[in-house]
Amino acid sequence: MNAQQTLSINGHDVSFQSGQTILEVARQHHIDIPTLCHLKGTTPTGACRICVVEVEGARTLLASCATPAASGMKVQTESPAVIEARRLIIQLLLSSGNHNCAVRGSDDQEWTAFQLKVQGEDGSDELCPVWGDCRLQDLAYRYQVSGERFAATPTRYPMETVNPFIVRDFSRCIQCGRCVQACNDVQVNNAISFGYRGPESKIIAAGDRPLKDSDCVFCGECVQACPVGALVEKDVRYTVRPWETEKVRTTCSYCGVGCQLYLHVNDNQVVKVTGADVAPNHGSLCVKGRFGYHFVSSPERLTDPLIKENGTFRKASWDEALDLVAGRLTQIRDAHGGDSIGVLTSARITNEENYIAQKFARAVLKTNNVDHCARL
Repeated sequence: MNAQQTLSINGHDVSFQSGQTILEVARQHHIDIPTLCHLKGTTPTGACRICVVEVEGARTLLASCATPAASGMKVQTESPAVIEARRLIIQLLLSSGNHNCAVRGSDDQEWTAFQLKVQGEDGSDELCPVWGDCRLQDLAYRYQVSGERFAATPTRYPMETVNPFIVRDFSRCIQCGRCVQACNDVQVNNAISFGYRGPESKIIAAGDRPLKDSDCVFCGECVQACPVGALVEKDVRYTVRPWETEKVRTTCSYCGVGCQLYLHVNDNQVVKVTGADVAPNHGSLCVKGRFGYHFVSSPERLTDPLIKENGTFRKASWDEALDLVAGRLTQIRDAHGGDSIGVLTSARITNEENYIAQKFARAVLKTNNVDHCARL
């Protein structure tokens, strides 16, 4: 067993296990240290430096996500030096792109000019598409920072809107690397990475191609990991805000894994899906689980049994439809044998219902021709 040791955080002695970082120890004891680039379950990079803390005896501020905890350490998470460093980092990030979240500048004329520029590039007269759901914005308000201290960085790359599910807005990318880690370390798709150098740096797919022409499988893990508005689901961009939706926990219906997810519901319509950070999927989803929700409210979805007569369908009651199906299946089985019938079941029903379906096929219809759509 790892020996338990202690260190001091903000004057409080806390215990930790060997191998933990300062950030892990702080979170274990409900002490908040803000982060931007840190992604649970991946190797910390310390890229954003938002999580810096002051450690007695250290020459500089240390990134808590990448600094191992040591016995006897004395850590300050909100000292004047730490706050000043975080404020400077946030100011630099706000000036690095089209972060038009009402914290960009305080001068009315500067703000108006900046907003008009962003509107032209965005094709929308609204604030940032993740306004109210942005980690950078949260930190800017928390540390009372605006973005006019440094000159704004020009937009170097156009927005990528050709992908079926994801909009990539490079002007809002802070290059924290969370999307790269989500793709390569969590989902292990290895579809994106850092490309180019210096001010030309950007997140690219192989050959700097659009995601639709790359190895991307559109699982959306990068979108869920993005702390700003650089990666946004195409269908909800500028159409719905987080506070306008209700989160409903449910189980994905596409296969038997049982992934847990949240349906974001607005006006009785599912507008977005995110993964729940619990077993078995721990927040991750596949392309079907994250983006294949439109069938729920599709106008083409059947709401009544239909019986085809003279080439057209008519509505029928469940009793009438079931009686007709039972009679026809009995006729076919008696005339041609059970092997003339096949049963195809669905992943969108429970394991118990699938069991009943195969039991019905074998015991009643006398056929072993049973298949399942999750195999396809």
